[in-house]
Amino acid sequence: MLTKPVTDHYNVSVEQVKAFSEDGFLKVEQLISADEVSEINRHTDDILSGRQPIEGIEPPPPDLSHEEILARHLRIHMLHHKDELHERYLLHPRILDILEVLIGPDVMAMQTMLFIKGPGQPGQGYHQDSYYIKTWPDHLCGAWIALDDVDEENGCVYMQPGSQYEPITLDVQAPSDTDEHQEGLTEIIDVDRSLEVPVIANAGDVVFFGGHIKHRSTKNRSERFRRAFVSHYSNARSFTEWHGGNEQQILARGKTHLPYATPRFDLDYDPIAR
Repeated sequence: MLTKPVTDHYNVSVEQVKAFSEDGFLKVEQLISADEVSEINRHTDDILSGRQPIEGIEPPPPDLSHEEILARHLRIHMLHHKDELHERYLLHPRILDILEVLIGPDVMAMQTMLFIKGPGQPGQGYHQDSYYIKTWPDHLCGAWIALDDVDEENGCVYMQPGSQYEPITLDVQAPSDTDEHQEGLTEIIDVDRSLEVPVIANAGDVVFFGGHIKHRSTKNRSERFRRAFVSHYSNARSFTEWHGGNEQQILARGKTHLPYATPRFDLDYDPIAR
């Protein structure tokens, strides 16, 4: 049974716009309802347990516990191409309400990532998302939905306020601390960690952050999970070659003169009427 989404229009305040401009990120508390958080977490359990078959995700052996099943994965990319729920939350109306103000009014939906960071699993070194997802002009913005309460013990994100005005750093390397950070992902060299702030969040909070802001996450040193649903967006009038180009990115709100994709599952979706 689908959870009824929270669809009342979210009005962004002047103070929130100012905070995003000054800090490079904005936490909006309880933007996603408790029922919606529960729906995503139940659906995650169904996918990882094999009850909801998804191409590319192998079902677990039958003798694993629930915790062992979740621990088989750290993150899964781009499920909105294969799964209705992930597309629906990529296009969540209240998230798009905020993005219309921060980077819009024309919004392009580009990426989804499901994080299932279990106890002992690593974080990611300092990076800027626009290093990986390039758009011209660069209006990239992430929306990070907390699916569990998040703190410094279970591997929260750390942001460097003000770094959103710095250029993209090309001086990167493989992680220097592989106990803390995930191997195989690059990190920015010589970041001053004294400038960082932890982003503490409760389940249902959404953190919006620009593509240039330097951020990292840490290893989960608790006995709790730190699940999150993260999507990336840009202004729909920005050009991109990322992941197949503009024609592969969904027009989530407004209009554009560039090619775009339409939702695969919600065939009645109207980006202008939303």
